[in-house]
Amino acid sequence: MPLLSRDEVGGSGSMAPVTRGDLTPPIKDGERERPVPEVWRPTLSAIVESLAREDVIVATEVPGVEPVSEALSEMCLEAVAEYGGITLVPLPKDAWDTSVCLWQGDRWQCLVDLWTAQEGRCDLVLDVDVFEDDSGYRYSVNLVYVP
Repeated sequence: MPLLSRDEVGGSGSMAPVTRGDLTPPIKDGERERPVPEVWRPTLSAIVESLAREDVIVATEVPGVEPVSEALSEMCLEAVAEYGGITLVPLPKDAWDTSVCLWQGDRWQCLVDLWTAQEGRCDLVLDVDVFEDDSGYRYSVNLVYVP
């Protein structure tokens, strides 16, 4: 399944999919954290946009994302609410300067720094596992929390 392009996620028009072959592949290095590969960023951004909209079920409409349960969606939204008096915003380009991934032997664990209208980058992270498959990548939302 193709991923959303940066333009499609941002809503600025283009519907061109980003496929796995378009960008340098992620590195399977379990020894150190690495920057989040560009090929994943549109999908991870779309997940964050779903959180920012406070969708009842997170990322329902995002291609490549495994179904998120109502209970997990509620836990993610509660973590944001408990952080206190903030409004999540779509990820700015700067979010990728501090967000990281680490190869876990069969998947990458990504920690995406979240941003708010009130303070910019905040302490909350979105934890997502990324799996490689024949059609590209699959994403599994784990949780939103303060590490």
